Amino acid sequence: MKLLVITSRVPWPLDKGDKLRIYHQIRYLSKTYEIELIALSSKSNNEIAAAKLSKYCNKIHFLHINRLANILGVVGAFLGNKPLQIGYFYNRNTNNKIQRIISESKADFVYGQLIRVAEYIRYTKIPKVLDIQDAFSKGLERRAAKAKGFTKYVLNIEYKRMLAYEKNELDDFEGLSIITQADKSLLPSRIQERTSIVPNGVDFDFFKKQNSQKKYDIVFTGNMNYAPNIMAAIFLVKDIMPLVWKKYEKVRVLLAGASPHTSVKALRGDRVVVSGWIDDIRDAYSESDIFVAPMQIGIGLQNKLLEAMAMEMPCVTSELANQALKAIDGKQVLISENNDAGLFAEQIIKLITDKNLAEKIAKEGHSFVKDNYDWESAVDQLGTLFVK
Repeated sequence: MKLLVITSRVPWPLDKGDKLRIYHQIRYLSKTYEIELIALSSKSNNEIAAAKLSKYCNKIHFLHINRLANILGVVGAFLGNKPLQIGYFYNRNTNNKIQRIISESKADFVYGQLIRVAEYIRYTKIPKVLDIQDAFSKGLERRAAKAKGFTKYVLNIEYKRMLAYEKNELDDFEGLSIITQADKSLLPSRIQERTSIVPNGVDFDFFKKQNSQKKYDIVFTGNMNYAPNIMAAIFLVKDIMPLVWKKYEKVRVLLAGASPHTSVKALRGDRVVVSGWIDDIRDAYSESDIFVAPMQIGIGLQNKLLEAMAMEMPCVTSELANQALKAIDGKQVLISENNDAGLFAEQIIKLITDKNLAEKIAKEGHSFVKDNYDWESAVDQLGTLFVK
């Protein structure tokens, strides 16, 4: 059978969670399906991505959308009472190209990633599945609650529009998927009934324990231009670490990830390294002792936690992040209340001072992700949605 996949970003390099998810899904789906990929792109040169993806895709279309088209799409969405996220990725010229590709593809199914691409495929007569991944409206609501001024105003509008879109516009899809039960429970009730859980996984052949010289005591990874990661990095350095430094003043922190926001760059100091893009993210994990993910907002399963646990790192995270992960506190991970800097610091200090505890958490955490987060089994669940 033939599967036409459409994504809002080119799934390479694997520097964002959505790109990581669809890359591994395509990798495993290609064993069963002939894959044709449509990827929206902000760049005109995607030669490296094409080389990586051509291993699994029979045909690839990179459709370039320039910044002016993005701006015009946002304006159109604002005037048309649609979510700005959808407007940013949508324009008429690109839609015409996509409709032509769909009509020529003779695909058995269309698979879209993220609600951002819904407008491009919702009207096609080919059976279609949309991977919404997270309860996006809930994430916007949480961000709005933390924001101030004009940003708060815009996020509140976007939250209401996204919630309405989730409630009213997803009936056009034969199937919907989401990463976790926790996020599924946050969707409008009538959408929950039609949504299947398709978890993320870990590439255990890639993310495995390495014997590297330790340079850092604590690491936090992720796209450092993404609001939940920015907030977590600031909370870690400004609120948690001063409490740790009172007892262990030489502890070093690594903030590793692409495109660090100016507020993340401002955290640099004698004991804080902001690396920016790292060619091999495994280096950030293997050169550090403890992984800390103090997520304050955001939704969904944190791939960074799965990767760190797969590499046998002891991890500390928030209740919010663990709602999706579902690890056992004190056994597979150490957990703090979301905004409790004191408890986060206490958990970190436990791991610094008690090496036996750190080793136990690392080993139990590794076993936990090995048993529960495997890409092949996750994609098998996705495959059940492609049934006529």
